[in-house]
Amino acid sequence: MSEMKLAVMGAGGRMGQALVRAIHDVDGCVVAGGTEQPGGELVGLDIGEVAGIGTLGINIVDDPLPLIAKVDGILDFTIPAASTTFAAFAAQARIVHIIGTTGFSKTGEQQIEAAARHATIVKAGNMSLGVNLVTALVEQVAKALDDSFDIEVVEMHHRHKVDAPSGTALMLGEAAARGREVSLDDKAVRSRDGIVGARKSGDIGFATLRGGSVVGEHTVMFAGEGERIEISHIANDRTIFARGAVKAALWANGKPPGLYSMKNVLGFSE
Repeated sequence: MSEMKLAVMGAGGRMGQALVRAIHDVDGCVVAGGTEQPGGELVGLDIGEVAGIGTLGINIVDDPLPLIAKVDGILDFTIPAASTTFAAFAAQARIVHIIGTTGFSKTGEQQIEAAARHATIVKAGNMSLGVNLVTALVEQVAKALDDSFDIEVVEMHHRHKVDAPSGTALMLGEAAARGREVSLDDKAVRSRDGIVGARKSGDIGFATLRGGSVVGEHTVMFAGEGERIEISHIANDRTIFARGAVKAALWANGKPPGLYSMKNVLGFSE
């Protein structure tokens, strides 16, 4: 079977470079191209040199359409507006689209779902094995404990992250809500400021921290009377997300169109 040809959207960013390195290091796939925004200083440069792995003879481009037309899949950790556009292009080309972008609006989510009628899309707030294991654990713990245990999700990321709470924090909150058999939209508390009154039973709280170069830290607290259970994950290297994305792409290759998650990729039961 020939190697899967993969392109990286936003190839010049920190995550984009990590994705290029991961594709280059993993058997079964090959770096086939990458994009940056029109007018970007990295457009026209060799994608391998930008990623620090040497010359690959493939230049970064600013027009995604010709590139998408000739690859088997794209890896995309960009921004919601770009990702929805890429999803539409992937649907036209009937290829694999791996989405690690977070912060989508409801309209954006609907656009991704529509694209998945023709593209094979794997979308996840976090693509690391560890986080997905933690997500499964959170759901089970939430299912086992009643409302006498308050649930709080605490996350910290680097100063450059633009969305809050993080996609991973929301993924963990969704897992807790599934365990409690409630809607996160109904139970989420995303900010507290001033005299807000006592905590409501059953709420799922979020606390967001930003600073420095933190790759990603997440803790779900189950706080009861006289005891507290904490489930945590600390990411020290973006490589874990990049390798997860490449694993997802290889898994999705040849799968029918649809919207999949890392649970599908890792074989976890839904």
